[in-house]
Parts: sequence; structure tokens; C-alpha cells
Amino acid sequence: MQLLQTRAELRRWLGSRGSAPLHFVPTMGALHRGHQSLIRRANRTGGLGQPQVLVSVFVNPLQFGPNEDLERYPRSLEADRQLAAEAGAQALFAPSVAELYPEGEAELTRVQPPRSLQQGLCGAHRSGHFEGVATVVVRLLALIQPDRLLLGEKDWQQLVILRRVVHDLGLAVQVEGCPTQREADGLALSSRNRYLEGEQRRRAAALPRILATAAQQLRGGATAEPTPLAALLGQVRQQLEQEQLVVDYVEATNAHSLQPRHQLTGLTLLAAAAHCGPTRLIDHVFLMSRAPIVAIDGPAGAGKSTVTRAFAERLGLIYLDTGAMYRAVTWWVQRSGVAPDDAGAVAPLLEGLELQLSTAASGGQRVSINGHEVTEAIRSPEVTGQVSVVAAHACVRDALTRQQQAMGERGGLVAEGRDIGTAVFPDAELKVFLTATTAERARRRALDLQQRGFAVPALGELEAQIAERDHLDSTRAVAPLTQAEDAVELITDGLAIEAVIERLVDLFRQRVPHDAWPNPSV
Repeated sequence: MQLLQTRAELRRWLGSRGSAPLHFVPTMGALHRGHQSLIRRANRTGGLGQPQVLVSVFVNPLQFGPNEDLERYPRSLEADRQLAAEAGAQALFAPSVAELYPEGEAELTRVQPPRSLQQGLCGAHRSGHFEGVATVVVRLLALIQPDRLLLGEKDWQQLVILRRVVHDLGLAVQVEGCPTQREADGLALSSRNRYLEGEQRRRAAALPRILATAAQQLRGGATAEPTPLAALLGQVRQQLEQEQLVVDYVEATNAHSLQPRHQLTGLTLLAAAAHCGPTRLIDHVFLMSRAPIVAIDGPAGAGKSTVTRAFAERLGLIYLDTGAMYRAVTWWVQRSGVAPDDAGAVAPLLEGLELQLSTAASGGQRVSINGHEVTEAIRSPEVTGQVSVVAAHACVRDALTRQQQAMGERGGLVAEGRDIGTAVFPDAELKVFLTATTAERARRRALDLQQRGFAVPALGELEAQIAERDHLDSTRAVAPLTQAEDAVELITDGLAIEAVIERLVDLFRQRVPHDAWPNPSV
């Protein structure tokens, strides 16, 4: 592993390393197992070939307050170099303050993150801290220009702020949060833990224990009622003080906006900071009223079913193919001899409807309706040509939306369709609008028909059919196809399935912290 201590050495290394993806782990040194976990994850993250990993060690004076531990912050460059090399880093960049800030701190252009993200939690107690963090990280990103930036979730407020800074400045880097690493007694790993001595170390372990107990109380149990959030915050503070910890704050916020939260709705951050002797400790737990939901919408032929099924399997989530549900109802309408555009005739067919989605022995999804196995039949051109007409009826959408929402009460699923993020699961943790050009969707449709043994129309005819279906879906009176305001658009032209899945995993990582993942090893 190479040690780089000047910007010139960094430039030479960057220029000689080839075209492999570059993943970057910024640190302030005093490396430990938590840092090594980030480096190891950086070595295996992504789907574009084996990456190279660059670690930085820089004790940044901009993020220390007047009475904080800048001068005595642990520095151990040779040990850091060894630990980084053991974890698989190819280079370590360790510049001096003068090397990284040659214009001097007083004249340095600062990066000011949104005030709303700094006003609570640690920001309320460390004035200027996050401005200093954002400034140094942006400076490092400008010099290094990595493909991926890996940050620990232990400093959750910092992670949220840096994601926002990267987004707002349009920086071409993917930000990945990585799970908090802990000691056997639950204490989150931190370079400052080495300040703890004897009894202090024991008392420090009370912080994660008290937060974990509070999370359990807030959820309630088999026989216990959940503890109200406001009462719980006071209780946590009191318990920390009983352990002789000096409390900075105990707060509950929206996990992404970091705004105060007064009741448990959606993804909630319960966080605390306290001093144990000379050491400032921070920790948090995440609270959810249910397991996470991913809503994937988009037009016909965008590849939603294939991608969503594989994505759900990758994360260990349930796959809810709502499109198959509408296709099954359309098949039933056609079999019953009812005109698909006659809502009055369709409505009685929904009474006592038995629609089931299950996993086949082969691993795919099996669809049945009223005792009929229709997995292949619902993919026929006849069903495809009428599904938008049947799905436009309010009675059909109401019936299936109720079924879908009932399936989603416990969460832990990925659902795809036309109105999942807008009508069915408007509070989903992640919403994606998956789309592709009409020409690309026609090409995919032709390939699908060919593989299923159906006649394949000319591409121009398929394009016209797809355009007409888009028009019907987007102009229907009930739950039209539209992109939710908070959905991320993902255009899949030219992307292989695995590349689309990797992008979805990245988006999920941004919205749902690792502690709430059904499959944290992903």
C-alpha cells in the first residue's frame, strides 16, 4: 500500500492507477475495526469490476470547536497505515493541514450545509462542526474524484448532511452508508473510545443499552402498551444521568429531514449524545412502525417485473407483483365473457374474488384466480391488450388496492405497478419510477413474446401499442400512471438487469439504514 502525503503524490497515484472504479473512505485516523469494516466494504461494493480503495487520514481543524480535543486527538499514522493495508486499501492519503489548506484556514472557501439539517442533534451543541466536515469532504472529493464515498452510519447526522451536500452540489459520486460496528457490550466503535478508562468504559456501555431498551418500549410487546414518545425521551435522559453520563441531548427526529418528531410515524431516529469523563459519546437506534416498503412504478414494458423480482430476492423482501393481479382479473373478465369496458358487468365478478400470489417450486411467482392457475396465460397478447381497460375501472382498483394494502400492513415488501407510490403505498420508504424509451420497451416486448412462443408483430406496431397503453394509463380517471413527487426516476435504456438492481440497492441504502434492512449482509 502506498502512503501519499502531498497533493502531487496523490495526483501521480491517481494518474497511474488505471480505469478501475475508485472507492474512497475518509477518516481522521486512529483507525479501528469500524474503519476496517468500511475499507473491506469498499473493496467489494459495486458491479463494475474490482475497485481500488483510497483511505484518507486527516485531523481536520475546521470541525473542532474552541474547547474540543483537537490537540490531543489520537494520531498514529504508522498504525493506521498497517490497519488500512490489512483491510485491503491500495493507498493512504495523509496530508498536513498546510498541504490540504494551502490558502490558510482564514481564507478558505467554506461549504455551508442546509441550516435545517444542522439545527438539532449534534449541530446544536457543536457550532460550525458540520460546516467544517462538509468543507473538508468536498475538498477531498474535488482532489480525488472517486466513484463512491463510504461513510459510517454511526455518525448519522453527518451522513445525512454529506448526502445532501453531494446532491446539492451535483457531485458525481455515490454516497454509501455502512453499518455501525460495535464492541461485544454494544458500545459503538470510535477513535475517542481510547480515552475511556476503567469505570468510565463500563458506564459508556450504558448508552447503547438504554437506547435499545427504549426502542423496545416504544414498540410495545405482546402484553405491554407502547410508551409515548415524549415520556420516553425524558426517561432515557434520566437513565443516562443515573449512569453518571452528562447528557447533551436525547432527541427523536425524522431520519432524513432530521426534524423533531413527536409520534412514531415512518422511519424515526432516536439519538443521544452524552459525555463520559473526557469522552463524548453518540449513538442512535431506528424506529419503524413496520418493515420497509419499496414502491416501483413505471409504464408498460420498462422491465419492472423482472427487476423488481430480482431486487426483492437480493434484499430478502417479499415481491408483490400488482401488475400480475390486474392481469389475472383481466383474464377472469375475458373468460367470463364480459365486455372489458363495461364496469357494471365487471363489478359482480369481483365479489368473493380469490386471487393468490405464491412462490413456485422453481423460484418464480405463481398466480391463480378462483382456483385457476394463470401464471402463463396472463402474459398473452389478448390480456396485455385489455389490462389497461379493466384496470381503469374504479371497482377493480378499489378491490385490488385494498388487497395490496392489506398485504403491506407488516411491510417488508417490494411492489411494482402503475400507482404503487401514489395510491397504494404513498408512505413507502423508497419510491422509484422505472422507465425506458418507447423504442426500447418495444424491443423488449418483442423479445418477451418470442421467448414465450407468441407471434411477434413489427416493432413499429409494438411501439404504437405501447404508446397507446401509456396514454390510457396516464389519462384514466382513477389512479392514473404518474410519477410520485418524491420518487426517483430511473431510465433503464442501455442498462443490464444487474446494473439496474445495483442502482436500486444504492437507492435503498440511501433511504433505509442498515439496522432496518431485512438482509444487512447485502
